[in-house]
Amino acid sequence: MSENKSLLKLKAITKVFSKGTIDEVTALDGVNLDVNNGDYIVIIGSNGAGKTTLLNVIAGVYPPESGEIILNGRDITGMCEYRCANSVGRVYQDPHVGTAAKMSLEENMAMAVLRGQVRGLRAATNKQRRELFRAALAPLGLGLEERLSALVGTLSGGQRQALALVMATVSKPAILLLDEHIATLDPRTAKTVLDLTDMIVTREKMTTLMVTHNMELALKYGNRLIMMHKGRTVVDMNEEQKANLAINDLVVAFERAAGEQLTDESILLGHH
Repeated sequence: MSENKSLLKLKAITKVFSKGTIDEVTALDGVNLDVNNGDYIVIIGSNGAGKTTLLNVIAGVYPPESGEIILNGRDITGMCEYRCANSVGRVYQDPHVGTAAKMSLEENMAMAVLRGQVRGLRAATNKQRRELFRAALAPLGLGLEERLSALVGTLSGGQRQALALVMATVSKPAILLLDEHIATLDPRTAKTVLDLTDMIVTREKMTTLMVTHNMELALKYGNRLIMMHKGRTVVDMNEEQKANLAINDLVVAFERAAGEQLTDESILLGHH
């Protein structure tokens, strides 16, 4: 039965960098992952665990050495980033990456719509589009819908990340990838952006993979928690399993699964 609920399947995905050199590193080591429709999965792990590489492989930034990626029943293994763009929405760690500073908010949004090839929208008049952009930005509560002609470079980091979030979701991609998208923001702004993320993901019932360094956030958000270590997924908990856990329990679960102590201070301290 669960077959039709599966939206994204990773089968034995391996990714090696600098192959055959002294710097060779296996970033992903036979990863299997089954993502159900509507899953909001938070992925945590120490530096070098393979979290960002996982997102990059799904988004087509680089092909895996071996394994299969099936999205919506379609094999997208090795498909380039450009061709994946209309099914994969993405928000990066750096607000400057997902948005163009020298273009207006409206131009940035139009670019996102074209990238996602939203049917009907390409032919829509500027007025119709503007209405759509306003409607998409208004729920953020940041007043951006009144600033469509402003240059994105004039926005704060938090406003830019909020815009990037709307741009990544406006064309309703099959899956949303969030790569430590609050890591560079101050705590208050980070919380705002996280709450907005939660609102959009819930409202659009969007299947989401969110990478974070922060155990507290991993426990608080999402319906599934995955811990990665040395290119493998070592812990995979559902909502009930993580509901009553404290950070310490998570550390214990990780150490039991990984067979070694968690030494990455940045995770233990909950720092971004």
